[in-house]
Amino acid sequence: MVPTTSPPPAGGAPAAPGRPGPGPRRTAAGGTPRAALAELLSGNRRFVSGQPVHGHDVTAAAATASGDQQPYAVLLGCIDSRVPLEAIFDQTFGSICVIRTGGHVLDRAVCGSIEYVVGELGVPLVMVLGHERCGAVGSAVEALRTGRRPGGSLAYLVEEIAPAVAEVDVTDPYAQPLAIRRHVRRTVDALRQDDLLAGPVAAGTVAVVGAMYDLATGEVTLIEQ
Repeated sequence: MVPTTSPPPAGGAPAAPGRPGPGPRRTAAGGTPRAALAELLSGNRRFVSGQPVHGHDVTAAAATASGDQQPYAVLLGCIDSRVPLEAIFDQTFGSICVIRTGGHVLDRAVCGSIEYVVGELGVPLVMVLGHERCGAVGSAVEALRTGRRPGGSLAYLVEEIAPAVAEVDVTDPYAQPLAIRRHVRRTVDALRQDDLLAGPVAAGTVAVVGAMYDLATGEVTLIEQ
């Protein structure tokens, strides 16, 4: 498990994630969980300080078109329009894979996508990013408080988030922020126990970490597990 403070970059190529076929390629940010996490947090510091280095222009996109992609991290975040993951980590084309669902809820498609990025592209870091005032978690808190569940597919999101809400006191005025952090931790735990991720996580070649994004300051902080 990687530390919760910003670690120094480290080099070295990752070991194969324990699945058949050829081993994964070395990734652009050094190929280790520690190096990948250091690069993400460094990008967030540039973003917060107002000094991003990636302009996300078309020439940067074209530069990645001819070769294979070599991302160094995969981020699972919320669909909230205020949390554009490439921007808040100041990352350019080809550097990170991004998956976004309401309340960063897991399903088979999400897990399969993460398994692909880790197993086939050799990505050493998976980050689950929650954020303040998450509407999906707020809906789950309200559903448990009132006993009224929403209809349609929104009910699925609420049902997936509800176990985290059940672990806090829904009568607490701070139930939503507490549940958001609990939901991040539960998502991290679920990914660490995923059939195809558990081996690399245990071996230390892949790390799964949780973090929170502050809407007001733009800062990302890691959540201790």
